[in-house]
Amino acid sequence: MTVTASKAPQGTPPPDPEDQFTMLLGHADDNMVTSQRLGELISNAPELEIDIAIGNISLDHLGVARALYTHAGGIESQGRGEDDLAMFRNERGFTNCLLVEQPNLDFAQTVVRQFLFDVYQRELWNDLAASGDETLAGIAARALKENAYHLRFSSGWVIRLGDGTFESHHRAQQALDELWQYTTELFENNNYQSAWGSTVAAVLEEATLDLPDDPYQRTGGRSGFHTEHLGFLLAEMQWMQRSYPGLAW
Repeated sequence: MTVTASKAPQGTPPPDPEDQFTMLLGHADDNMVTSQRLGELISNAPELEIDIAIGNISLDHLGVARALYTHAGGIESQGRGEDDLAMFRNERGFTNCLLVEQPNLDFAQTVVRQFLFDVYQRELWNDLAASGDETLAGIAARALKENAYHLRFSSGWVIRLGDGTFESHHRAQQALDELWQYTTELFENNNYQSAWGSTVAAVLEEATLDLPDDPYQRTGGRSGFHTEHLGFLLAEMQWMQRSYPGLAW
């Protein structure tokens, strides 16, 4: 299935600096945590080609996170750079959405999680590319180009797994049912849900997967209230900088 971006809205003036910092930090955290989750699969993916693809996608998210942290630090004007914001905040300080911190239980879990997030980020970057903040608009425009590949990869694998063998279909549906509870949080501060829902529904139909009907939704990530998985992820990600502050290569 070919997935195309919707037309970008007209640009709007940049918000209050404090609100801008909060927004940038949340998006940076989304990408940092996503990068770490995908990085866990390097040398552990089911095929070499998939291993390389996931590694490249992880690096794309890391690059976006670094750019957003740097921009956020400049707006905050308290001398904090990308390492300070990524490596020296604790679990309650992170404001990523709950979806991206969910673990890699199997390959189906990984690609379904990534697909749901990729569709959201397509709408996000398409919107922010028209931001009145020129630095953010530039970051978003680059990220939007990378997202086209990310979404092609994840949606393609969702279709292959869902419309594949009995076992692959079962695992994909199980992953979708488990992760669905974390999707509403993606739309707390935007109007992307309709476009997101249309794309997700079209891909799931081609994948012969059923939209979950469980109304329960978990939120709190944007306020620093996370699932038990984030603490373990941060402990692994931050241990070197916390053990050797100021370490330089």
